[in-house]
Amino acid sequence: MTASTDVAGGGSPTAAVGSPEPGAHLDPRRWVALSVIAVAQLMVVLDASIVTIALPHAQADLGISTADRQWVMTAYTLAFGGLLLLGGRIADFLGRKRIFIWGLIGFAGASALGGAAPNAELLFAARALQGACAALLAPAALSLITVTFTEGKERARAFGVYGAISGGGAAIGLIVGGLLTEYTSWRWCLLVNVPIALAAAAAALPIVRESKAEGTPSYDIPGTVTVTGGLLALVYGFTVAADDGWGSGKTIGLLVGAFVLIAAFVVIEARTANPLLPLRVPLERNRGGSFLASMLIGGGLFAMFLFLTFYFQQTLGYSALRSGFAFLPFSAGIIFSAGIASQLLPRTGPKILMVLGSALAVGGLVLLTQIGVDTGYASHVLPAELLISFGMGLAFVPMSSVSLLGVAEHDAGVASALVNTTQQVGGSLGVALLNTVYATAVTDYLTSHGTGPAAQAQAAVEGYTTSFVWSAVMIGLALITVLFLVRAGRDDIPQGEGVPIHAG
Repeated sequence: MTASTDVAGGGSPTAAVGSPEPGAHLDPRRWVALSVIAVAQLMVVLDASIVTIALPHAQADLGISTADRQWVMTAYTLAFGGLLLLGGRIADFLGRKRIFIWGLIGFAGASALGGAAPNAELLFAARALQGACAALLAPAALSLITVTFTEGKERARAFGVYGAISGGGAAIGLIVGGLLTEYTSWRWCLLVNVPIALAAAAAALPIVRESKAEGTPSYDIPGTVTVTGGLLALVYGFTVAADDGWGSGKTIGLLVGAFVLIAAFVVIEARTANPLLPLRVPLERNRGGSFLASMLIGGGLFAMFLFLTFYFQQTLGYSALRSGFAFLPFSAGIIFSAGIASQLLPRTGPKILMVLGSALAVGGLVLLTQIGVDTGYASHVLPAELLISFGMGLAFVPMSSVSLLGVAEHDAGVASALVNTTQQVGGSLGVALLNTVYATAVTDYLTSHGTGPAAQAQAAVEGYTTSFVWSAVMIGLALITVLFLVRAGRDDIPQGEGVPIHAG
C-alpha cells in the first residue's frame, strides 16, 4: 500500500501453497509464532500509511522539491515490488526464519537511517533499503504461516488473522502517523519501527521454527538487475520530465534505456532455466489481465493518496492527525466491500465484480476532479472516498483469485506474489508519472495567471484535479483490460485455501 491500499501477501515463489499433509505434526507454539509474524506484518503495513501522512512535513523540513517528493514513496515501493520475487526465493533456500529475522533487523536499521536523515538523498536511500528489507520480510512471513499451520481449519484461521492485521493496520497507521507527526515529529513515523522490529526479531529467535525448500538454490540475478534497473530508469525518466520536459534528451534517454532493460528482462526470463518470473504465469489470458489491471489500479490509487494528503494539509489546512481521520472512511469502505465480494464471488464469478468495482472507482475519481480551494470534505471528498473504496474492495478479492487460475502448484507462490508486485510497481510508476503531471499543471496555471497567493492556491488545486483525471484514466484502462482479457466464470475460481490477498 502506500497510503491505505495494499494488496499484500506476496508469497514466496516456491512456498508450499497446497493442501496440508494428513497427520502432520502440529507445532505447540504455532499461535505464539503467528503473533510474532502478525506484529512484523503490522509494522510493514503501518509504515506505508504513516509515511504518507508525514510526507508534507518531511518535504518542508528537508526542502524536497515538488518533482522529487514522490521518491519518498516510490523508492520504497519500487524496491519492494522489484525485489519481492527474489526475496521469496532467497527465503525459501536460505531459511524462512533466518530471512524473516534478518529482514526485521534490516528494516529497523533502514528506519533508523531514515528517521535521522539530514537531507532528502539519505531519506530516499533509507526508504529504498526499507523496501528491499520488506521484500525479504513479507514472503518469508507468509511462507512461515503456510509451513507452521499444516491443518486446514487452523491454516484458514491463521490466514484470517494475517489478513485482518494487514487490512486494519493501514487504518491504524493513518491515525498513528497523524499523532506522531503532530505531537512529535515526522521522523518518529520512521523511528517507531525500530523497537517494534527489534522486539519481533528477538521474539522470533526462540519461537519460530526454521524451514527451507529442498533442491539446489538458484537465483535469477540477471533478471532481477534488468527489471529493477528498467523500472528505476522509467521512474527517474518520469521525474526528470517534471523539470526538463518530455522532449529533453535526458528524459528520452532514460525512457529508451528503461525500455531496453525491460525488454532484456523478458528475453532473460524466456531463456533462463530458473527464471525469476516464469513467463507462463503472466501470459495466460485471465492471469495476465488480472496482473495488468492490478498494475494500473495501483498506479491510480497510490497517486490519489499522495495528492489527497497534500490537498488535506496544504489546501484545506488540516493537521496531520485530522488528515489521518479523513482517510478512515476509505479504509472502512474497502474492508467492508471486500467482505461482500468474498460472499458474492462464488455466485457471480470474478469478472462482474472486477468490472463493477473498477467502474465505481472511476466514478469516485471523477467526483474528486470537482474539488476546489473552498469545497468541503463532506460534500466532495467523502462521497468520492466511499465510491472508490467500495469499488476497490469489490475488485481486489476476485483479482487475487484470478491470479491463481490454472496455475501449477510449483508456480502458485509466484502467481500470488505477482498481485502484490504489480501493484507496488504500478504504484511507483503512477506516483512518479502523475507527480510530473501535477507539477506541469501547476506551472502552466501560474504562467497564465500570475504567482500571487490566490493563484498559487488555485494552481495547486488545478494540479490535484488534473492528476485525479489521469488516475481515473488508469483505472478506466484497468476496467477495459478486464473486459477484454478476463474470461473466467464462477466455476473456474479455485476453491482451495490459496494465499490470502487483502486490501487495507
